[in-house]
Amino acid sequence: MGLKEITVGGIYLSPLLIYALLGFIGALIVRTVLHRLVGQNIPWFEAWFDVALFVIITAAVAFAFSSTAGIV
Repeated sequence: MGLKEITVGGIYLSPLLIYALLGFIGALIVRTVLHRLVGQNIPWFEAWFDVALFVIITAAVAFAFSSTAGIV
């Protein structure tokens, strides 16, 4: 898909919006699984963890959908 605009009803949207939505959903899923596996007793900084997880998953989604992901 790359970083080309997506037209929805004559309005141009950035693909980063879709990547961020997918990253948010992925971060929610991973966070829920980690809380169920590890528990909530582990003292970590939850806000920093959530932001870092969101950024990592959004970057992974953007890389996976980039047009040059298969080219080394």
